[in-house]
Amino acid sequence: MAKMEVHPRGRRFLAWRAYLLSKPGASERHPFDPALPVYFVKGKLFAIYGVDGAVETMNLKCVPDWSLDLRRSHAEIIPGYHMNKKHWNTVTLTGALPRSLIKTLVDCSYDLVSGRAKLLARPEAKAIKARGR
Repeated sequence: MAKMEVHPRGRRFLAWRAYLLSKPGASERHPFDPALPVYFVKGKLFAIYGVDGAVETMNLKCVPDWSLDLRRSHAEIIPGYHMNKKHWNTVTLTGALPRSLIKTLVDCSYDLVSGRAKLLARPEAKAIKARGR
């Protein structure tokens, strides 16, 4: 049996890193700090993976109205740390949020930044339009 790669940040980081880099054209760079991986597509950032002690977070771009709903519904989702609070969320990776929701948030961020969002009819976009926003 092959041994899993050992990384100082652990398996959770490796799993999310693999998911972020699985996006077409995605790349990892460290423009701010060698310990702060930033994920880009088309030269624009779509995710930042942060670690502060034992707390792991991801900053992800989001549809503004959906961001507000998410923040009201989940204590683990707050306005983006060091980011435009209207368009970015910080998601704390405690294990409390469903992995499927975090994947949807990553996908949404990637789509918004890469320009794919205009081509996709996401359920959350339909819900926002249905509310008249």
